[in-house]
Amino acid sequence: MVLPLELLQQFKSSDFTDQEEYQAWQKRNLKMLEAGLLLHPHMPLDKVNTVGQRLRQIIQSALERPLETGRNNESMQVLRTTVMALASRSSDGSLLESCHWADGIPLNLRLYEMLLEACFDINDETSIIDEVDELMELIKKTWGILGLNQMLHNLCFTWVLFNRYVATGQVENDLLDAADNQLAEVAKDAKVTKDPVYSKILSSTLTAILGWAEKRLLAYHETFDSGKIDSMQSIVSIGVSAAKILVEDISNEYRRRRKNETDVVRSRIETYIRSSLRTAFAQRMEKADSSRRSSRNQLNSLPVLAILAKDVGDLAMKENDIFSPILKRWHPFAAGVAVATLHACYGNELKQFIAGITELTPDAVQILRAADKLEKDLVNIAVEDSVDSDDGGKAIIREMPPYEAEGAIANMVKVWIKTRIDRLKEWVERTLQQEVWSPQADQEGCAPSAIEVLRLVDETLDAYFQLPIPLHPALLPDLMTGLDKCLQFYVTKAKSGCGSRNTYIPTMPALTRCTVGTKFQWKKKEKAVNSHRRNPQVATMNGDSSFGVPQACVRINTLHKIRMELEVVEKRIITLLRNSESAQVEDFSNGLGKKFELTPAACIEAIQQLCEAVAYKIVFHDLSHALWDSLYVGELSSSRIEPFLQDLERNLTVISDTIHERVRTRIIADIMRASFDGFLFVLLAGGPLRAFSRQDSQIIEDDFKSLKDLFWANGDGLPADVIDNFSSTARDVLPLFRTDTESLIERFRRLTLETYGSSAKSRLPLPPTSGQWNPTEPNTLLRVLCYRHDEAASKFLKKAYNLPKKL
Repeated sequence: MVLPLELLQQFKSSDFTDQEEYQAWQKRNLKMLEAGLLLHPHMPLDKVNTVGQRLRQIIQSALERPLETGRNNESMQVLRTTVMALASRSSDGSLLESCHWADGIPLNLRLYEMLLEACFDINDETSIIDEVDELMELIKKTWGILGLNQMLHNLCFTWVLFNRYVATGQVENDLLDAADNQLAEVAKDAKVTKDPVYSKILSSTLTAILGWAEKRLLAYHETFDSGKIDSMQSIVSIGVSAAKILVEDISNEYRRRRKNETDVVRSRIETYIRSSLRTAFAQRMEKADSSRRSSRNQLNSLPVLAILAKDVGDLAMKENDIFSPILKRWHPFAAGVAVATLHACYGNELKQFIAGITELTPDAVQILRAADKLEKDLVNIAVEDSVDSDDGGKAIIREMPPYEAEGAIANMVKVWIKTRIDRLKEWVERTLQQEVWSPQADQEGCAPSAIEVLRLVDETLDAYFQLPIPLHPALLPDLMTGLDKCLQFYVTKAKSGCGSRNTYIPTMPALTRCTVGTKFQWKKKEKAVNSHRRNPQVATMNGDSSFGVPQACVRINTLHKIRMELEVVEKRIITLLRNSESAQVEDFSNGLGKKFELTPAACIEAIQQLCEAVAYKIVFHDLSHALWDSLYVGELSSSRIEPFLQDLERNLTVISDTIHERVRTRIIADIMRASFDGFLFVLLAGGPLRAFSRQDSQIIEDDFKSLKDLFWANGDGLPADVIDNFSSTARDVLPLFRTDTESLIERFRRLTLETYGSSAKSRLPLPPTSGQWNPTEPNTLLRVLCYRHDEAASKFLKKAYNLPKKL
């Protein structure tokens, strides 16, 4: 029989002295039917079962309006039909003769649970009564009736303690600790029994406990954020204990695998950490985005990822200070797992940001610097947390691939540098195409473009050191190299087209011999046809006013100015470095990467080239009428050096007034050397319009002395030792002009034989022109003989080389 149904049919309200007592009795029996047939049936009941739904409706109606029991009325017949249909169910759907409404574990456990709840004080739901031990002895006597044992008692009592903690608002942690302690007994039981009924109950009970715990632990930053941290340890403990039993003692999959391959507890803790921090990160990101939107119109509002980096740093500190110490009990490297998770979360956002940036903006730098600081803080926490691990924390660090924030900053700074340098180089090229190199009194004789290019270099350096980056010392060499190349480019452009020493030296005419006879008539007759082949470049440059002597002096001044200013710039760079937030002592203790390597040498070389070009242009081109076309053409006494000296002195005055005093000695010395070279060129390669007798040597020597005196200037000119040094070649060659012809011929033969050996005995070879005049050099001696107005010299040249008398 179904006892509660039979009781309801036998007793009516008149059998009770009190109506309330009758209603309580009826309610109790209905609840019993509900427990045995609907809530805890021996055979599971489908929720959509129509009979079950009908019984629920009947019970619900009866609880609101009591049934009329003790009679065979319609409502009692419906109740009986419904109850018997549910009580007689079988697994195959057929109806059984016997009833199964209260047999077995499900209902018995519910009854036992209610008995155990009697251990709690009725006036204080979270406290256990003092007589609990005596009561427990009485309760345990029901085991035989209910078919229970110690293992089921342990499991049921664990659930009762846990459920009471949850039902009473989760305020009494002692209840949770007691449940956790009781669960330790359950863990022992689970290892020694394989009873499928027990395992099924154990699984459903622990799944409920674990589900409740994990709902809190998978977002523990949110769960325990408001001063509820005290309960966290107990919740973690009961959660991981439940998980451990479920996996190790119930899961078939776990049994199939080697147990040492899976650390259940660590795995669960890692899951809680990663899930919690990902949730917290998402909330911080949303908050940062909202904060950015609300402050969009404010000055100096931080970009979202910069705000987020600070928030993530705070989150990591909170994790390390509050949660990791609790979680370390189950996972010794909990803090490392936490920061690795945060590192990955922020890294994903940063990676997308870096992929989208194309230029160095203040926001970009701010974000990357914030990311770099965050990464350093996270790595420090991970390293400290893993100091005692077997691998020294390498496994955790491997989970934290570098953000490369510094690398991203460096790449953007390099783009910034390239843009600036390209712009500067374009400016140099465009400006120098328009530069006229006209002397400017207010510019120290320099080109305006030089002042401007130096200003732009200063401006670029200022802009670089104002970039809000931590890498000024590291990337300075890149900027210096770019600026150096730009200035070198300026120097190259400044000297280009001005020619060099060789541009202005005329081509030497072919060797001829003198006609001996009336000395001067033929010279005057042929004077008009005297010419020499000049470099075609000279004619081109002569038509361009930017290549005049004053303009060349401005170019030289400009290059000198740049060279001097570079030293000032280099000192300024050291000052800027010292004021840089990231500079270390070693950054300015050595000069590497802080000096101009190319431009100073380029300036020196260009100044040298320009000084020589100006000198040889003046002597061989501008004053060619007084030197090449006139000097010693015709009668020596009427074609001496004085006109050349006068023109040369005027040029020296212009140069002295124009050129910077630090370069003045250099260019005047070059003009002196060019003058000495020109003088010797007239004597040794002057063409057939010139001829000298031994008696002319005194005039030549006197003229050369006058030329030297011009540069001596009574002690106000070049130093005597410089003049002596530059005039050494002429000083050695001029004595040949007063040496007798026979001695010259004999010396020429001897030196030629020494040079060419026995092959020169049958016929003297014609020595090549080296241009390096020397009294012991055969070509120099040959040229003195070519211009010797002497019969013996002419015959020797005719016989030895068959030289013509004119071109």
